[in-house]
Amino acid sequence: MVEIRRADDRGHANHGWLNTYHTFSFADYYDPEQMGWGALRVINEDYVAPGTGFGMHGHRDMEILTYLLAGALEHKDSMGNGAVIRPGEVQRMSAGRGVLHSEFNPSNEEAVHLLQIWIVPDVRGVSPSYEQKMFAPEEKRGRLLLVASHDGRDGSVTIHQDADVYAAVLAPAQRVAHASAPGRHAYLHVARGAATVNGTALGAGDGVKLRDEQRIEITGGDVEAEVLLFDLP
Repeated sequence: MVEIRRADDRGHANHGWLNTYHTFSFADYYDPEQMGWGALRVINEDYVAPGTGFGMHGHRDMEILTYLLAGALEHKDSMGNGAVIRPGEVQRMSAGRGVLHSEFNPSNEEAVHLLQIWIVPDVRGVSPSYEQKMFAPEEKRGRLLLVASHDGRDGSVTIHQDADVYAAVLAPAQRVAHASAPGRHAYLHVARGAATVNGTALGAGDGVKLRDEQRIEITGGDVEAEVLLFDLP
């Protein structure tokens, strides 16, 4: 099963300080046909204007990944963490029984471009926790690099769900493949550039839902591509 989710079909809101696109239902955007895919609940593509950001707010029982594409994002939370996230870094926050956090663009000139991803956990009420790791572009070139997993293997950040998240940077015509077990969900999101997935051409912001596709082939398009692949229950 293959279902394309085009960038132009996503939910969209421009708040001035925040220009955001929602792959799945979120905030004021609601589509009963787009409530997530497997354990994947949210992919928001956000552009945050200079000197602005998300004020302190709360979450519960959600695995939240932030993937930076451009700019820098300053993080603070009620666990006492404070950090700046930069391109190539992945931030993981397990909200668990409750956490407050803020995300702010400290630049006076440059917008922040990021993906915010929510994955539904397989356990509720855990102690909230935080993790941040750098995955350099050269590590992702021409390969699917594991950046998040349920067991933190291969240096990935650890999430409370039987899910694997991979990132790849592909030159034109460069090809990678992933084997997906029967009954598993997969989702491919093109963060930038262009790629072909199992023969379907995708552009920046496009995605594709896959299920029972035992082999997922991803080929770089006519410009360099950066993609995220989710292997999910």
